[in-house]
Amino acid sequence: MASGPLFNGYHANGILDLPEDEEDKTSLVYSNDGVLISGPIDSLILHLVPTGQYYPEHSYIFAFLLGSRMFLDPLPLMNRVCQTCVTQQGLMSEKVNGKLVEKFGKHLINLLGEWTDNFPYDFLDDLMIKCLNDMTKLLMDLIPEFRRDVTILKQNLFSKIAFLTKYKEILTRIESDATQKLQNMLPTQPQVEISEVCPVPLVLGEQLTHIELERLSMIGPEEFIDDLRKIKKTESKEEARKTSNIEPYIQWYNRLSNLVATEICTQLRKKNRVRIIEYFVDVAKECVNIGNFNSLMAIIGGLNMTCVQRLKKTWAKVNKEKFEILEHLSNPSNNFSNYRSSLKAALWRSEGASDDRQRIVVPFFSLLVKDIFIINEGCGDRLPNGHVNFQKLWHFSQHVKDFMSWKAVECPFERNPSILNYLLTNPVLSENSLSIASYECEPPENSYEKQHYKQLKALVGSHQRNNSDDAQEQVSGIRTE
Repeated sequence: MASGPLFNGYHANGILDLPEDEEDKTSLVYSNDGVLISGPIDSLILHLVPTGQYYPEHSYIFAFLLGSRMFLDPLPLMNRVCQTCVTQQGLMSEKVNGKLVEKFGKHLINLLGEWTDNFPYDFLDDLMIKCLNDMTKLLMDLIPEFRRDVTILKQNLFSKIAFLTKYKEILTRIESDATQKLQNMLPTQPQVEISEVCPVPLVLGEQLTHIELERLSMIGPEEFIDDLRKIKKTESKEEARKTSNIEPYIQWYNRLSNLVATEICTQLRKKNRVRIIEYFVDVAKECVNIGNFNSLMAIIGGLNMTCVQRLKKTWAKVNKEKFEILEHLSNPSNNFSNYRSSLKAALWRSEGASDDRQRIVVPFFSLLVKDIFIINEGCGDRLPNGHVNFQKLWHFSQHVKDFMSWKAVECPFERNPSILNYLLTNPVLSENSLSIASYECEPPENSYEKQHYKQLKALVGSHQRNNSDDAQEQVSGIRTE
């Protein structure tokens, strides 16, 4: 028998006392075809807890572990689950029978396995790890044979947490390298262009897909809830810091759009700009064929930036046929109906694929987030009787489960380090610098553009003088030392 205190009795966020028996499950409301519709939060928690004879459906586990954080944080939920298990099974009793709890223990380890596998970032919290350790130690004390399963569970969890730490370090290094290259870039220094680094558009599409799938894979399903909580301002800065993989992914999208514009606007010769535009159109087409819609939208976004679109003499020489097809696909009218049709085709191909190359689906991420936001805003979290609106959680979780299947695909293409390094770290101009570069490619045509160009040149000149003064002060300081 286990002895001593087990859990910290965490009762936050208005959590009520433990339900005393399974009759509390009868307060759950089902539709005529047996689908869970609603219920009190306590009954839903009890429905999550396994026994020797009962194990919740996998779809319920995922939906509740995802959606419950709209009402309470993972730590109080974890404590509630563990406390309920101890109470129901009498695990702290002098008369506990190890054989009777063996089947229950297997079920609980399976539940903890699903939790740690689908939501590993919950366990960045030391108190979550403590709770996990306490519960699994109690099980191993009662049934020593559980040690192997518990060891595997924890190894998988700690491997995912370690991978996240490494990923954060890589992002920091990439950002540092990109900043350093931008600072060292000289206006008179000839720049290598992307078509020289990667002459084949298909290969660039494949390398873009590497970046997309890598960053997509690091986003935890709970981060969509965290994003909604940030909008509602119910999440602390510490919580936001722990789950911030959506932000780097959106930053990558913006970087790719700006990289496209930079590659075009830094070409002073018109024929080179035409060549680069047509190159990126071909890359975007390859992205469609691969199923990489996020890179497609980022490239189209770059081609449609004002600094690129205003280059009328350049566009007059561009073969617009392929570009117009891509613009039709990315047209936002009717809630992006053209894109959604293409996405459905890619999903259909993925579901029946025998080749890993056909399994790739990288959605237009900003639209995915918007769809999830609309689901959240479309109906309330609770019904008038106080029940949790579980229909909403079902709907919400289905969208996120689709995302989970997309991000689980491993990129089948060979990695090219030099191309990846170029995409991730090559200097990208700011919005103002892009505008200046655009005016230098094709002079301002009207009074607005002339005034805008004049203001930008004055602004950049002021910054350059300030930076020069700062640099001189730094040099003076070094000499003094």
